[in-house]
Amino acid sequence: MTGTKLDLKKDLDPYQAKRGRFRLVNVPDMQYLMIDGHGDPNTSPAYADSVNALCPVAYKLKFASKRDLGRDYVVMPLEGLWWAEDMDSFTASRDKARWDWTLMIMTPDWIDQQVFDDAVEQAGARDRPARLGDVRLETLSEGRCVQTLHVGSYDDEADVLARMHHEFIPAQSLRMVGKHHEIYLSDPRKTAPEKLRTILRQPVRDITEPQV
Repeated sequence: MTGTKLDLKKDLDPYQAKRGRFRLVNVPDMQYLMIDGHGDPNTSPAYADSVNALCPVAYKLKFASKRDLGRDYVVMPLEGLWWAEDMDSFTASRDKARWDWTLMIMTPDWIDQQVFDDAVEQAGARDRPARLGDVRLETLSEGRCVQTLHVGSYDDEADVLARMHHEFIPAQSLRMVGKHHEIYLSDPRKTAPEKLRTILRQPVRDITEPQV
């Protein structure tokens, strides 16, 4: 509706989580801006370049939606899929140099490929981001997931993830599938590390379901 700004992170159940509580949630297919990379997010130039490529496109899409479609919305927070050959590098060694990642920003489903292509072109018109050409528009299917809210430094996630992976998920007769997913509700440039709010999500399936 014209004149109304939609805030999907408040309206969608998959963006709700409480500290200290693991919750099962059914996540619908959602559309994201995505860009891939590898290595420690604190030191990898590719990580900073990826954020610098995603954000301008996200805002160009928002402005185009408001201007051309009459549908205004709040740009969604940065998210990330994380994985490694040895998942203990997340819960034990925290060896960030071994991590692979896909950075994402959720985008409303009325944004189509043409609107995306136009936004990328506009984002590169001046001071073109180094990795702009690597940004894509893609749908992610996660389905049933376990998630919780972590409050604190990213480096303090290990204990929460260990409980999720090795206690809660097996106790529910579930197994992990897909990739570890984080939703960054706080801006680390403006928020003290101990106050950072991050949704931690893990797709799961029943242990009786056949592996694909």
